Amino acid sequence: MAHEPQPRQDDEGREAERRRRSRNIALAVLLFVLVVLFYVITIVRMGARGG
Repeated sequence: MAHEPQPRQDDEGREAERRRRSRNIALAVLLFVLVVLFYVITIVRMGARGG
């Protein structure tokens, strides 16, 4: 029965944390862009009414 070496748990944990952090940063940036976009659209629509 061959025994394959398994990666260390610490390395897997760090990699998973890094991926999670990268995904969270990407979602935060996306949310920020959407908020700015909605804000700009609202300002442009209010300006178009002459208000």
